[in-house]
Amino acid sequence: MPPGGFQPSPGGLQPGQGFPPGQQSPAAKVPGMLPIEESYIENILRLNKGKLVTVYSTFENNKEWNAKIFRGLIEAAGRDHLILSDPQTGMRYLIPMVYVDYVTFDEEIEYEYPFGAGPSLSSQPPR
Repeated sequence: MPPGGFQPSPGGLQPGQGFPPGQQSPAAKVPGMLPIEESYIENILRLNKGKLVTVYSTFENNKEWNAKIFRGLIEAAGRDHLILSDPQTGMRYLIPMVYVDYVTFDEEIEYEYPFGAGPSLSSQPPR
């Protein structure tokens, strides 16, 4: 028996390790169960790539500017960031999501029903 007092399981997984790489939890595809929600802000922003938005953000403990408004086209969005480009100045902004309070759109928001989204959208486990 190896140090630690337990024998490795046949699949090579240790207790508490979850599922082998490349496999999803079986709960994600069990008939009768609701799918994992995928309506995260970054996914909604990705669906609206290229649209003009206004991003309102606050920066605590900043003496120069506590609040800032960014206006631009959505270039990309990740789990922790948003990239905007200002079409008038050509300036690009990389804004950490932690500073984003809310986003306004000048046109209709593209929002697909959040269940069963494609592979390009973030799929995080429920909290």
